[in-house]
Amino acid sequence: MPTSVAVVVAEPVAAFELGVLSEVFGLDRSRDGLPRYDFAVCALRPGRLATSSGYAIHAEHGIDRLAVADLVAVPSWSPEAVPPPEPLVAALRRTVGRGGRVLGVCSGAFLLAGAGLLDGRRAATHWRYAEALAAQFPRVDVDPGVLYVADGPVVTSAGTAAAIDACLHLVREEHGVGVANALARRMVVAPHRSGGQAQFVESPVPGTAGADLGELLDWAQRHLAGPLPVETLAARALMSPRTFARRFRATTGTTPHRWLLDQRLSLAERLLEDTDLGVEQVAHRCGLGSADTLRHHFSARRRVSPLAYRRTFRAAG
Repeated sequence: MPTSVAVVVAEPVAAFELGVLSEVFGLDRSRDGLPRYDFAVCALRPGRLATSSGYAIHAEHGIDRLAVADLVAVPSWSPEAVPPPEPLVAALRRTVGRGGRVLGVCSGAFLLAGAGLLDGRRAATHWRYAEALAAQFPRVDVDPGVLYVADGPVVTSAGTAAAIDACLHLVREEHGVGVANALARRMVVAPHRSGGQAQFVESPVPGTAGADLGELLDWAQRHLAGPLPVETLAARALMSPRTFARRFRATTGTTPHRWLLDQRLSLAERLLEDTDLGVEQVAHRCGLGSADTLRHHFSARRRVSPLAYRRTFRAAG
């Protein structure tokens, strides 16, 4: 599990994205039973650096600090077609080569792509940069609409709030859903938005425009054990199935089927961590029908079996 996080910055530093990384990985919450990280802000030339928000920060460390980091994060980088500094490229490649992970937030994907770490991989970035990223790096499979993408040791995200989602995804993968949810509560943010959710939606959930679905989603989360076909959900929302599916995507940024699967797998994670229920019982509680179905979807999401997940995060707890 990562214990050391290094953030690589360059002028102008994206203040919000750096702030997200600092909030998730830089604060000591060990008194609350949450992970503590050795956190460092690094630059090619340490010292005073201007931000994009009109003030300066001080980067204490050089890029030699990357050599001991389990996770190297890049909050932003220039989208211009300029080759990144070779010492930094080499340091990033060594991080992945020794089993570490890298995270590119927003335009930070340009640095990871320039280092060759996104070749042959799916990647996300802010929608305004997606076309430029795809044009400069044709070997990268740029997905312009999603919040974040985790592909092997490389994670990339859209900007601003999507940075929070990507960071919580990493915490969830390394420490389990209980730790990620506890951290999300401390930050007063949603504990889990899947990476495949759209970067922008027409209305929030819940909110004035989405209130008609907000109550329905709460109800569905309380009834995950039962069958929840679109026709049933649409009827409760007093809509035709076609109108409901369209409104659902406009409101949540994803499909009813994908949303339900995400909710069911999140519930499965919690049950595996917090109860002694067998895999078959967990599958029924989550509405996935059978242990085989749970194993199939869980392994696709987590790349481990439900029992392996339980062993890992029961031991971690």
